[in-house]
Amino acid sequence: MAAPAVADDHDGEGAARLAEMIEGRVAGEPQSCVHMGPSTRMRIIDGTAIVIERGRTLYVNVPRDADSLDDGDAMAIRRTGSQLCRTDIITTFDRMGGFYTGNIFLGDFVPYEKVEG
Repeated sequence: MAAPAVADDHDGEGAARLAEMIEGRVAGEPQSCVHMGPSTRMRIIDGTAIVIERGRTLYVNVPRDADSLDDGDAMAIRRTGSQLCRTDIITTFDRMGGFYTGNIFLGDFVPYEKVEG
């Protein structure tokens, strides 16, 4: 299975990490929003993507300028309701210094489901 198209990170580590995460999964139809419940886990993959884990499903979002993603950053998400949508604003801050590092402009969320076998 091919990994989603991602920005070219410096040494390919982010793309390799994402490929490992979605190994054995099948991509579904891209979605513009994903429900964000209390058990939802969200991770930044350096220079590559944002991965949201809800139950058995991983949602992969490759934002514009994905190469600027840094897993050392904290995210401040401004959204309305219980969903994260491609139109929501995400601002990033350095975890240590608390200074502004950028904005994330989301793409579609591609669900990856485990293949039963």
